[in-house]
Amino acid sequence: MDRSPNNFPSPDGWSRRGFLRSAAALAAVPVLLAADPAVAAAELPGFPAEVAAYRSAYRNWVGEITADGLWACAPADAGQVLAVVDWAWRNGRRVRARGSAHGWSPLTITEGTGADDPVLLVDTSTHLTGLSLESGSAVRAGTGVTLEALLTFLEDHGLGLTAAPAPGDLTLGGALAIDAHGTAVPADGEEPLPGRTYGSLSNLVLSLTAVVWDESAGAYVLRTFRRDEADCAALLTHLGRALVTEVVLRVGANSSLRCVSRTDVPAAELFAAPGSGGRTLDGFLRRSGRVEAIWFAFTEYPWLKEWSVAPARPLTSRHVTSPYNYPFSDNVPTVVADLVGRMTSDAAWYLAPVLGNAQLDAAALGLTATLSSDIWGPSKNTLLYIRPTTLRVGANGYAVLTERADVQRVVHEFTSFYRERLTAYAASGRFPVNGSVEIRVTGLDEASDVGMAGAQVPLLSAVRPREGADTAVWLDVLTLPGTPHAETFLRELEEFLFKRFEGTRVEWSKGWGYTEDAVWSDEEVLGTTIPASFGNPVWDTAVETLDRLDPHRVFGNGFLDGMLVRR
Repeated sequence: MDRSPNNFPSPDGWSRRGFLRSAAALAAVPVLLAADPAVAAAELPGFPAEVAAYRSAYRNWVGEITADGLWACAPADAGQVLAVVDWAWRNGRRVRARGSAHGWSPLTITEGTGADDPVLLVDTSTHLTGLSLESGSAVRAGTGVTLEALLTFLEDHGLGLTAAPAPGDLTLGGALAIDAHGTAVPADGEEPLPGRTYGSLSNLVLSLTAVVWDESAGAYVLRTFRRDEADCAALLTHLGRALVTEVVLRVGANSSLRCVSRTDVPAAELFAAPGSGGRTLDGFLRRSGRVEAIWFAFTEYPWLKEWSVAPARPLTSRHVTSPYNYPFSDNVPTVVADLVGRMTSDAAWYLAPVLGNAQLDAAALGLTATLSSDIWGPSKNTLLYIRPTTLRVGANGYAVLTERADVQRVVHEFTSFYRERLTAYAASGRFPVNGSVEIRVTGLDEASDVGMAGAQVPLLSAVRPREGADTAVWLDVLTLPGTPHAETFLRELEEFLFKRFEGTRVEWSKGWGYTEDAVWSDEEVLGTTIPASFGNPVWDTAVETLDRLDPHRVFGNGFLDGMLVRR
C-alpha cells in the first residue's frame, strides 16, 4: 500500500543532531550527589541518622517538569519512611514519593520547584521492593517494585493479571496512585477468571499500608487499611496526596496471550460509524476483548494490536519468552530520529505528515523484520512492550465511560472530530500533532472483582463506575514537547470530549486542563469540570479523607493544594 504523503519534501540527508540532544536530555538518569554529612546536618537538622540524605535531580517522562538539587533519601523500610515523614512534618518539609517518574502531570513535582524549596524526595524504588505470596490468590508487594518485577514474580508462581500498562518500568506505587490500566474487556462468551479485574490496577488492592496522621497520638503512624474500610477508598487512587509503602493485591491464574499486530485496516474502516460493517474496532473487541489502536498523525492505516487468550501456541505464532518484542519501537529508527531532529532543532514542524508516515512504515516493516506481528507466550511477555528508550513525547489522556454497545460510536465520533480538526489546522500551515492517537478499552472498577464483602470503590479512579456505563474508552493524543499550537488543538479536543460525552474523565498521569498556551491550567476544568465528572459528593469525600489522613499536607504540592479542595 502507498502511505507516502503528497507535497512534502524528502527527509534524506537531514541531521540527527537536534534529536540526539533532546533524547540525551530526556533519557538522562537523575544525578545523585552524596551530601557532606556536615552540610546535611546543617541544612537538615535532626534528620534521621539511619537514613542517608543526598541531592538529586527530578525529571518527568518528557523533561518538561524538572528540578535540580533537591534533597532526597531512600529509606530502607517502612519504619524509616515513617521516621523521615515525622521529621519532615516537624521541620516544615513536604514529602514527595518518587518511583520511575514515568508520568506527565505535576502530581509529584511542579515546574519551578528549586533546591531551596522545602521539598524532600523519598525514593521508593531502591528498597521498598519486597514481594511475597500471601496465598494462592494474593501477593504482598512493596510500592517501589516495578511492574515488570511484579509480573515476573507472579509468572514464576503461575499467576498473572488480566491487563497491565505497557511500560514495565512503572513502580507499583506510582501506578496505583493514578489508577494505571491496560486494555481489556470480556470478549463475547468470555467468563472472567477469579482474582481478575477488567478495570484499573487500583481495583486489585485487598489492603494497603500508608503513613497517616493519628490524632490521638499526635503523630504520623503506619496504618494498614483493608479494602472494606471507608478510608481506603480515597487511598486507592490518591494522586500523590498520600504515601503508601505496601499493598496486598488479589491475583489469579496466569494466562497465555496471543498478540496479533496488523497495519492493513484503514482508519476509515476501523473507526467507521456503527453499523457500517467491515473490520471495525468493535468487531475485534467482540472477538478478543483486548485491542489497542495506534494511529500515527496524517496516516490512514493504524497499527492495531489484538490480544486473545490462547492456552496453546497457535501454529503461526512465535513463542516469546521475554517482554519488549517491538525493538523498532523501543529503539528509534534512523529516519524517525532524523525527522525529529530536524523538527525540534530547526522548527520544521511542517514535517509532521512525513514523520507520521515514517513511524507507520517503521512499524509495518519492523513487525515483519522482527517476526513480531504474531507472538504468543505468558501474559507478561505480550503485555509489556515499552522501554524507556522509546521516543519520548507529550501525551494527553481521557477516559470516556459508556455502554459497551456504544464503544464504536464513541471512537467514530472522536476520530472524526480529530481528523477534521487536524486537517483544518494543516490547511492553515499548523501541525499541532506529530505523534499518534492511542485508543484502548477497559472495564470499570467493579468492587465485586476483589471478592471481599463490603469492598470500597476507588473514589478518584477515572473508571469509578457510573450509572449507564460498563466500559471505558481511553483516548490519548501524543505529540513532541514544544510543538507549536498543540495546546490550542488539544484544548479543542478536550472541550469536544466533555461536551459530547457525559462520561468523560481525565487520565490523571497525562495532559488535561488546557488553555490556549498551557496545560493543567484551565480553572474551569480543574475547579468544576473534573470534580463534577465524579460527582461533587464523591469528590468532597475523597478530599476530606485525604485531608484528615494528612492534615498538615506533608504529602502534596502547590498544584494539588489548589485542585484537591472541596467543591
